[in-house]
Amino acid sequence: METLLQATGFPYHLVHLEEALQLPPSILQPGPERSGPSHPSYKEAVDSFIQQQQQQQQQQRQQDRDSGTSLPGHSAQDTPAGPLGTPRLPDTAQSQELLRSFEAAGTATAREELLETLRTHLIVQTARDRGYAKVMTGESLTRVAVKLLTNLSLGRGAFLAVDTGFTDQRHGDVMVVRPMRDYTAKEIAFYNRFFGVPTVTVPPLFTKRREKPSIHQLVERFLLGLQEEFPSTISTVYRYGE
Repeated sequence: METLLQATGFPYHLVHLEEALQLPPSILQPGPERSGPSHPSYKEAVDSFIQQQQQQQQQQRQQDRDSGTSLPGHSAQDTPAGPLGTPRLPDTAQSQELLRSFEAAGTATAREELLETLRTHLIVQTARDRGYAKVMTGESLTRVAVKLLTNLSLGRGAFLAVDTGFTDQRHGDVMVVRPMRDYTAKEIAFYNRFFGVPTVTVPPLFTKRREKPSIHQLVERFLLGLQEEFPSTISTVYRYGE
């Protein structure tokens, strides 16, 4: 995972799930919306970024010519960015406490909900600590359809708009954006295959052999089974959520 993040060249942050046990109580409250001068449009921001990159490359080439010590084809711009801080491994006591929390959840559905809640809180708190105003997540159209039916099964229909919509602004100062929600999992898999994009698979929660599957797993199996016979199943469920 870390090797893949380093290859992208973008800054990244590694956070252990155990750190969710030390989050402040303010994570449960929406943060104050940030007020400030109006930001430029997307096109203006992209043009400004391209100009800055060109200026930096010209300055780097000029420095290379003046010094004559840099190797050809290598510069500071070619060095991939790394984590802004080396993550500290969690203590054994924290890991045991987290494990006891999952064991205290009586069902697989409760453990799935607990894991999703802890992950969301960690992402939002990390964004606040680092000064980010937006967080992009990678839910596909397939994942959004599964979440939609799962929420209905769990009696959370009132939260469909924020749980499956393009934007989620309930955190106040941090907006969650889902830019991949218009593409199915199969479309994304084909794109990654054709263009050689590395793929990371997140393993699901461990389930005991005799334990009943969670509602999340049942809904996913149901939808994917229907999708094999009726290819428009996922898109139909997705449009229902709109």
